[in-house]
Amino acid sequence: MFADALAEHMGAAGKHVIRVGLDNFHQPREIRYQRGRSSPEGFWLDSYDYKRLHAFVLDPLFNHGLGWFRPASHDLESDQLIEPPAQLAPVGSIVIVDGMFLNRDETRNSWDYSVFLDVPFRVTAERMSERDGSPADPSHPAMRRYVGGQKLYMAECDPAARATLVLDNTDPQKPTVISPGEASYRRTIPSRTEP
Repeated sequence: MFADALAEHMGAAGKHVIRVGLDNFHQPREIRYQRGRSSPEGFWLDSYDYKRLHAFVLDPLFNHGLGWFRPASHDLESDQLIEPPAQLAPVGSIVIVDGMFLNRDETRNSWDYSVFLDVPFRVTAERMSERDGSPADPSHPAMRRYVGGQKLYMAECDPAARATLVLDNTDPQKPTVISPGEASYRRTIPSRTEP
């Protein structure tokens, strides 16, 4: 929602915006769930196809590529890999990519600017519950995959420290700039030390 609102704002300012969602780059189910359907490690390590994200989006748009990109590589409903027609990005386009694990090692150097939206797990679990009927308690066993996978990401990558800007997005109507050290996960998840 934040990325969509940002794209709309930039579009209204006369910029050509390309929107890409990491959720269009899922791995097929057999890979996503190879460690088990409740595995936090599986969520963190196997959810997304970063090779296809690089080939379809990042290399053509971010690394002095030719500008021909494909905004998706997987159809979640059919669980099929797809290869939509390539689109040419106009010169000067702004590319906004949203997704859960985008400041991991495979992608962190792809961004000119990154925003980390910090929201406590109790709030994200409530939002998931409203959206798809999952338990509203982040400690519920059914939330193990999603909350546990995010904790692994936060401990391994410390995404707030890697981001250009950190926003407390607990209230999406009033996002507030905070320092990386104020990120809610920092109080409960020890992060690795960067070299």
